[in-house]
Amino acid sequence: MPELVSINGQSSEVRIELQYLPCLEYFTCLLQYDRIYIDVDERYVKQTYRNRCSVLTTNKIDILTVPVKGYDAASPTKDILIDYNQDWTRRHLGCLKSAYGKSPFYEFYAPEFIRIYQKKLPFLVDLNYELLTNCLRLVGIKKDIRYNLSGELEGKIGVENAISLINNKKSQNSNQYYKSVPYYQTFGNDFVSNLSIVDLLFNMGPEAKSVLLRSCKSQ
Repeated sequence: MPELVSINGQSSEVRIELQYLPCLEYFTCLLQYDRIYIDVDERYVKQTYRNRCSVLTTNKIDILTVPVKGYDAASPTKDILIDYNQDWTRRHLGCLKSAYGKSPFYEFYAPEFIRIYQKKLPFLVDLNYELLTNCLRLVGIKKDIRYNLSGELEGKIGVENAISLINNKKSQNSNQYYKSVPYYQTFGNDFVSNLSIVDLLFNMGPEAKSVLLRSCKSQ
């Protein structure tokens, strides 16, 4: 049986989209629910966290984007193909090494991420799901997480809809699930909040879960 780690102590369910190396708010959201339905049938929205993440480099925040092949405006996320004609994996892995190569836990965790990229998974949802599963395991969070098609939840009572709530187009003050809790970061004197989970993992290692629990905003 999965370990239930909900913050409010009550059984709860949420529907959410898959994101690429999600930000901390995504994980604080997952922590507040017992069962997570990963909706792979929802409409794909470009220029969102579905295929991009933010990391902290020497002097700026860098946005890493997974290029995708052409698609129709109404295409479901499960049909989105990754474009490997662009050498994006080398760029992403190079950026992560440049940003976190000297971080305390990079050498311990990086090989597990590299193995996932080397698979060259054709669909974005499969890449995102493998990365999410790996991150949850490294953080130490066990959840009842299920792939789900949008129509399967029709009529189901008590499932919160968090689709597109965690996005890169809102102000830092509008976070619904996350509050900023500073932790050690390799670069800079000013803490940068709500970056990709890899920032927390590579810098804090086994303490990452504690930081996330303290970062949960009570609903």
